[in-house]
Amino acid sequence: MSDIIQLLPDSIANQIAAGEVIQRPASVVKELLENSIDAGSQNITLIVKEAGKVLVQVIDDGAGMSQTDARMCFERHATSKIKATEDLFRIRTKGFRGEALASIAAVAQVEMKTRPQDDELGTLLQVEASVVKKHEPEACLAGTSFCVKNLFYNIPARRNFLKSNPVEMKHIIEEFQRVALAHPDTSFSLFQNDLEVYNLKAGKLSHRIIGLFGKNYQKQLTPCQEETELIKIEGYLGKPEFSKKTRGEQYFFVNKRFIKSNYLHHAVKNGFTGLMPDDTHPFYVLFIDIDPKHIDVNVHPTKTEIKFDDERTIYGLMKAAVKQSLGFHNIAPSLNFEHDTNVELKMNPEELLRGDLSTDKDYKKEKQYVRFENLKSENEKHWEKLFSGLENKDHAASDITNGPQERTITFSSAANNLPSSQVNNVQDHVKAPYQLHNAYIISQVKSGMILIDQQAAHERITYEKYLRNSNKNAVASQQLLFPQTIELNPADYELVMELQGEIKILGFSFEPFGKNSLIIRGIPADLSGTNEAAIFEGLLEQYKFNKSELSLDARDNLARSLARQSSLKAGEKLTHEEMKAIVDQLFACENPNYAPNGQLTFYILDLSKIASFFNK
Repeated sequence: MSDIIQLLPDSIANQIAAGEVIQRPASVVKELLENSIDAGSQNITLIVKEAGKVLVQVIDDGAGMSQTDARMCFERHATSKIKATEDLFRIRTKGFRGEALASIAAVAQVEMKTRPQDDELGTLLQVEASVVKKHEPEACLAGTSFCVKNLFYNIPARRNFLKSNPVEMKHIIEEFQRVALAHPDTSFSLFQNDLEVYNLKAGKLSHRIIGLFGKNYQKQLTPCQEETELIKIEGYLGKPEFSKKTRGEQYFFVNKRFIKSNYLHHAVKNGFTGLMPDDTHPFYVLFIDIDPKHIDVNVHPTKTEIKFDDERTIYGLMKAAVKQSLGFHNIAPSLNFEHDTNVELKMNPEELLRGDLSTDKDYKKEKQYVRFENLKSENEKHWEKLFSGLENKDHAASDITNGPQERTITFSSAANNLPSSQVNNVQDHVKAPYQLHNAYIISQVKSGMILIDQQAAHERITYEKYLRNSNKNAVASQQLLFPQTIELNPADYELVMELQGEIKILGFSFEPFGKNSLIIRGIPADLSGTNEAAIFEGLLEQYKFNKSELSLDARDNLARSLARQSSLKAGEKLTHEEMKAIVDQLFACENPNYAPNGQLTFYILDLSKIASFFNK
């Protein structure tokens, strides 16, 4: 039998390795920026064209490489940072495996110019599909310029899997933000298709956060700092009132390396317990400085996941640091140990001042029962009025609702929480509704009483309306007398550019207005009189939240998001005409039983159930 096992050619091995390390243009950006940081650069420029599909170029003023090193850096597992096994547990640099440049050169056309600071002449190296095309001296600036052209040009199948330019640009911006946040003492700039996206000067971390995410973050930054013998934690938290439903701007850095950790995220959220809704997420940029011997970064090809040798201790310290920061800056409620809450419950201030220390028994009799006794004495005088107007029980309900108005509505079987095989559609005569606590609509039906959640019902109505009209491209738009300008962070701006066709179909009219800004000229006609900028920003946040939780196409997602933002909320008082309109429109929907998020819109309480409350 002949031998069939053989070594793969280096070019094919590099392409296989690139499948793990280089997944999209953003992966190239990450590797090149981290190499520039490791080279000690103080100024780094990133240039991309067509979201990195045509060009990714990184220019830095770092240490540069000699002619021999320039050639060696493209070999697999060629590195200056690892010489022994023990070095794996002393790593403080970004890269160390020597895979990135070899993988990039296997799937793209690469040109590198590099010169050490003390040399007069640099090196030019051109590599295509792992084959060196040119290697010669070159006059160039000190540092390194790395151009990656036509990514995946030799692997068409991989190139076809790339997303649209706005999506790929969004990923590039995310990688850029992570590196820029980790090194506020380094200047960064980003250009997309010759337009400047970022120009970040070296400075404080707070200035870097504002430069990356916008001036709106200035008023929500809360310093967080904790230091022990094991770790040092520092950075910034966002105030609870600025929390979002999406896990957008949340960053952990361990020894200035960006990591993803649901475990640490849970610790931070626990630190915010009681200060924000459970379904929202805070903003944070937190740095952990720890001895490298306590962590293992070599567990994932992208090095975004690491292992701690004592995760429980790190969890507890992170949670304590967050709680201490929120308490120190008067964001979390603090306990006053000098205040006796037991005395406060039993005595009011006037009694304490005059020394009226009555016993618990006397106090209960005086304070707890006096309200009932007063109410009783008042009602005894006018008890006949309780029964006035009820002589004819057939008109009792109509007296409450100021006149009966009947309409025929078809209920589906789900309304009664019964299987559809057991219940057919029935028609009930609904009398004029009334509102309960400005949150629910109640009305009498033939079988008992119907209770409608006004917010969930209106979300269902608006969702189906937006979806139906967008499918027909027939949404009316109301032009604004005074157009509004909103400023977005670059990632959200790219998202809007990606979705602009679908957003405009919903009835919004807008156009770019300078760097990462939009001018809103029109909104859906039924949203007039609202805060247009807040509606638009809320639409984006809800869209991102839905995208992270559900698998929806863009148009359906936007319809759900706009319905969530524009629908009635609990606490809004409605007129009888508005309540009647909600009832009519709800049961004209294709699926009136549930809101878009799956919540019940109404519930029928039948007479037998009501009678059971009274033991009948």
